[in-house]
Order: sequence, then C-alpha cells, then structure tokens
Amino acid sequence: MMKIYYKIWVDCILKAQSKPENLNNWKVFTMVFMSISMALNLVFLLFVFSDLGITEKIFIIPIDIFTGTKIDAFFSFFISYLLPFLTLNYFLIFYKEKYNQLVSKYKYHNGKLFVAYFLSSIGILPLYFICAVMIVKIFQN
Repeated sequence: MMKIYYKIWVDCILKAQSKPENLNNWKVFTMVFMSISMALNLVFLLFVFSDLGITEKIFIIPIDIFTGTKIDAFFSFFISYLLPFLTLNYFLIFYKEKYNQLVSKYKYHNGKLFVAYFLSSIGILPLYFICAVMIVKIFQN
C-alpha cells in the first residue's frame, strides 16, 4: 500500500517541479493537493461506513469560534480531516527531505498517476450521492 502512496507522491512532486512557475512553491502545492485528496477519500469512506451502519455519524470536531458558520465549518473540516493528512504527509514525504530518496526510487508517470488519483478523489463523493439518490428513487416506486 505504501508503494502506491509513494508512487503517486513522486508523480505529483515531479509534475509540480517540471513547471517553471512552481519553482519556489511546489512543496506547498503538492502538500495541499495530496492532503485534500486524501481527506476527501476519508470523508467518502465515512459516508459509506455510515450508510452501512458501521458508524452512526460522520466524525467531525465542531468549532464555534467565529460568528459565521462557514468559517467554523472550514476550520472544523481542516482540523478533523485535513490537518491529520498534512501532518502525516509531512513526516512521510518532506521530513529530512525523504522525497529525494523517493524520486530516485520510483518511476515518473508524467503526472498521469497523480491526476487520476486527484480527479477520482474529487469525483467519488458526487458520484456516490448521485447513486444514492437514484437507488432511493428506485426503491420508492
């Protein structure tokens, strides 16, 4: 499993580094996009577990600091789902520049592996909800 994780990371890193405009900020871009993808996958799994009755509710740390609910919702998502992956990815990829070892070990797929992972991570939640609505409508008739 870690081999796939590292392959996707290497593909993401090398694709980001290949763009001249990312010269100084490729670490931030790769960290953000990979962590968001992983967080969305976790949310998807929690929805599936919830629908299967394995868990009763979706885990989220409630934040009620600001007057606006959208800001609180963002921080709740950030702390509950994004921050753990940012931390994990930092220690597995960037700590002591481990990415240098990984880049020399794994093959570059010209960004295709990362793009497939990122797009599937973004697309799986809406697809899941569409399928769930269709199934409910079918069984209501």
